[in-house]
Formats: sequence, structure tokens, C-alpha cells
Amino acid sequence: MAACLLEQGEELVVWNRTPQRAQSLVERGARLASNPAEAANGADLVITMLSTPDAVDAVVFGPDGVVHGLGDGSTLIEMSTIGPTAVRSIGARLPASVGMLDAPVLGSVPQARNGALMVFVGGDARELERRRPVLERLGTPRHLGPLGAGASMKLVANLCLGVLMTGLGEALALARSFELAQPDVLDILADSPIQVPVRSKRALIESDDWPPNFKLTLATKDMRLVIEEAQRRGLDLRVAASATTWLDQAEAAGLGELDYSAVIKQILGAR
Repeated sequence: MAACLLEQGEELVVWNRTPQRAQSLVERGARLASNPAEAANGADLVITMLSTPDAVDAVVFGPDGVVHGLGDGSTLIEMSTIGPTAVRSIGARLPASVGMLDAPVLGSVPQARNGALMVFVGGDARELERRRPVLERLGTPRHLGPLGAGASMKLVANLCLGVLMTGLGEALALARSFELAQPDVLDILADSPIQVPVRSKRALIESDDWPPNFKLTLATKDMRLVIEEAQRRGLDLRVAASATTWLDQAEAAGLGELDYSAVIKQILGAR
């Protein structure tokens, strides 16, 4: 996403918790900050994209956090998948002179590279209009409601992804127990209601090679967030809970750095 902004002429200051991951952006013209506060200092707009609520909290509010560099009239756009509770907590602790939007995305590496992500936006509509030009460089922003609405929609979408992928894994496990030929099963499922995950992940399934577009460890974290937010609302999401147990087992089996579809590998290997 940062590379996409650079390629479209945006002036970018970057910081990463793992410094070497920012090096390719520096080579493309970004300036490297020594800490989050320095990255935010003088910036009109700051984007955070991190893996967990705790990571976002530390980067925004830590001793050298983003909040210490934000100026009056600047905007924080929180694009991580951390759930609405964490987003609203961040918004409540920002200075009143700083705007905030939550804008997690749906899509993977190709969409991020090409500026074709779906961007789920929560927050004040006027703030979105101020920041729409930057968000449109990344994809298609859609305003879904007040602060936290974007984060809520992201969990809804990721719940579907987790359930579909584990459902596909169980279907393939059942087919294997029937001694059905996997190519025939995948051909038929590719023309069924589950066709999208079948077609997008078929090459990985057939090769048993799972290079990550979206790491399984992040999918597992997202499903745990789904369960936590559902519990806050008194919801019993039984299918989501079952999908999460498969992802938990796959992560425990050492598959966390592979693509999230590698949960199928875990399911097929279970007895």
C-alpha cells in the first residue's frame, strides 16, 4: 500500500517495527523515520497498519508514539484489523484537534499493489471527504457509518473468509474419505456456490505449496477478534467458533507463516 502511494506521487515518511521491511520503500523515495512520533511530525495525514490492537496502541500512544507528532488539523487513518472496540478507544484518546477515520481494507497483495482494495470507512463523513483523494489511491472507499463501522465491516468480511476456507477444507476431507478424485471434486466445487475460494486457492491446494498473500496467523487473530466482539454483544457464533478452532490448530502446528488457506492442509491431515 505504501509503495502504491509512492508510485502515485505521494510524499511519504515511513516507519516499521521491523526496520528492514521499510528499506524497499526508502529505495523508492520514502524517508525513513526513527520512531512513530518522528514519522507523524508535520504530517497532514498518518496511516497506521499493524497486526494487533496492542501493537496499534503502542505505536500510537507509546513514549515515541504517533500521538506526540500529530498536529492540529491532522488526521489519523487506522487501517489495521483490530475491531471496533479498539478503534473507538483510540479515537477517544486522541486530541480533539486531530481527526480520525478507521479504514481497514479487503484484498490481498495484488489489489494493494494495484490500488484496487475495498476500503471500509468509519468516521465523520466530512473527514472522509477531506481524505478521500488519498484513500482512492489505494482503492474504493465506502463510508459505512461512525467511527468503528469500518472495523466492524472488516470483521464481518473476515468471518466469511474464515468459515468458507475451513468449510472447503472439511469438504475436501470428506471427499478424500469417499476416495473421490481431488481434481474431479475441485472441478465441481469450482462451479458451485463455494467457487470463489476454490478457484483462488486451487493451485495452492494441488501443489501443497502455500506462499502467503494473507498469513494464517493474521487470519487466526482476526477470527479471535470476531469471537471476542460477538461475545461482547451476547452472540453465539457457533460456525465462527468452529472455524477458529481449525485455524488455532493450524497455527499451533507451525503453519502460521503460510497463506491462511493452509488451514486446509491442517484439516486434510487431521484424523
